[in-house]
Amino acid sequence: VELIRRVEGAEAFGVTFKLLTNSEGVKMGKTVKGAVWLDKEKTPPFELYQYLRNVDDADVIKCLKMLTFVPLDEIREMEKLEGSEINQAKARLAYEVTKMVHGEEEAEKARSAAESLFGGSKDSENIPSTEIDGSLLTDGALPILDALLESGLIPSKAEGRRLVKQGGVYVNDEKVPSFDYAIPLDQLEGDGVLIRKGKKTYHRVYVR
Repeated sequence: VELIRRVEGAEAFGVTFKLLTNSEGVKMGKTVKGAVWLDKEKTPPFELYQYLRNVDDADVIKCLKMLTFVPLDEIREMEKLEGSEINQAKARLAYEVTKMVHGEEEAEKARSAAESLFGGSKDSENIPSTEIDGSLLTDGALPILDALLESGLIPSKAEGRRLVKQGGVYVNDEKVPSFDYAIPLDQLEGDGVLIRKGKKTYHRVYVR
C-alpha cells in the first residue's frame, strides 16, 4: 500500500486477515505440526480431513468460525458440546473445510475412510494407498524406512528412524520393533499392509 502511494501517487487499500493461532497463542500451520497444503498432491484430502479432525478441543470453535461458512447459530450450539461430544464439532470442521477445498465427493470419501478406520474396520477403499515398485524389495521384503518414505509418511529416512525409535510406527497394528524391520512380500501382495504413523495417520502399501 505504501509503495503504491509513493510510486503511483494513488490511494490503495489492503486487506488483512487475523492469524490463525491455537489456544496457547501459537500460530497454527507449518511451524507447529507440519505444512498443510491446498494442493492435493502435497496434502491428500484424507490427510487434510484428519489434520482438522485432530485439532485441539480448545481450537475447534475458532476454526469453525474462521475457516467455514457454517451458520454462527449452529456454531454457538456446538460451543455447548462437552467431553467426547466435541468430536462432532471436529468432524463438521474437517468435512466443511475438505469440501470447500477439494469438493463434496472428496470430502465424503475422506469422512468414509475416517469412519472406517476409527470404527474398527480397515477395509475402506478411500484410505490413502501407494503401490510400491518391486525393485525396492530386498531379499523378498520391503524395508520399513522405504515403505514410509515411498508412501509420503516421512520426509526423510532420518525422520523415519526417529519415529521407529520412539515407537510411533505400526504395521497392521503391530509396533515396528526396529528400523531394520522389513515387510515380507507375502504381506504386501493383494490388499497389502496398513501402516500407521502415530495414533491416527494411516496409509496402505502394496506390491502388484
